[in-house]
Amino acid sequence: MCAIWKYPTNPEKEILAEHLMSLPDMPFVNITGGEPFIRDDIEEIVKVLKRKARRIVISTNGYFTDRIIALIDKHPGVGIRISIEGLPKANDDLRGIPDGFDRGLRTLISLKHMGLKDIGFGITVSDRNARDMLELYKLAKAMKVEFATAVTHNSYYFHTFDNRFNHPEVIEEELTALISEFFHTWRPKNWYRAFFNYGLINFVKGRKRLIPCEAGTALFFLDPLGEVRPCNGMEESMGNIKERSFDEIWKGKKAQEIRNKVRGCDKNCWMIGSVAPVMKKHLWIPTKWILENFRKYRSLKSSGKEIR
Repeated sequence: MCAIWKYPTNPEKEILAEHLMSLPDMPFVNITGGEPFIRDDIEEIVKVLKRKARRIVISTNGYFTDRIIALIDKHPGVGIRISIEGLPKANDDLRGIPDGFDRGLRTLISLKHMGLKDIGFGITVSDRNARDMLELYKLAKAMKVEFATAVTHNSYYFHTFDNRFNHPEVIEEELTALISEFFHTWRPKNWYRAFFNYGLINFVKGRKRLIPCEAGTALFFLDPLGEVRPCNGMEESMGNIKERSFDEIWKGKKAQEIRNKVRGCDKNCWMIGSVAPVMKKHLWIPTKWILENFRKYRSLKSSGKEIR
């Protein structure tokens, strides 16, 4: 879904760890990319963010096993999510990295052996890999690691605007099966994941978001050049953290103008970074859906119905 790798940023223009000092205290930070472990100063960035955030998770393709292990050895409280886009052939085709699946899995196994608690992998579902999703979920379940999902989006940040679902019915079928799997566990966190995945079906079918978008209010995206944006789907910037403090940017006139634009945004994106904070804020919405749909999705499997 993403062509970031074709458009690398100029390292001389990127933010440094010192520019993150003005960030506020936060419950959660996700360090993403491109590939974060390409940066030579990833540990310096983590050191600064540990003073700012209660929880840090780094999203990575898992290719640089030694670098990842070295960082976690020094900072065992940092979480890792490895992007695995299907079984070996689909993953390596989509990622364009030879042996990418093997390297990602090797990193995952190494981190698990180290005893890392905040660990898992995730898939961005498309027509190419939808049929691999349940197998990956079962692998995550067997390994006792977290499993995350997304679907393809279009965005200036991904440098891609022609992603589309040619077989939305297949993606709906597979996500429905995954939702049933989540409801067959007695882990409430998985039930809320079921709601998130129902939201993915909703997005694939072109419907409105299930909960309001609060990008630029409940969350923000800081890009590699220092621009503070509401999310990675909206190109407008509130200001640059290399030029002004975060507090000045966040409380500024431009930030308010962008928040007003967010309220009128019709993209209906459904990505975990922008959905999870709002789910927690409006907890009654997913909770109501869970109560209304618990038996329905459990019956798909227990009744012996074909859900694939």
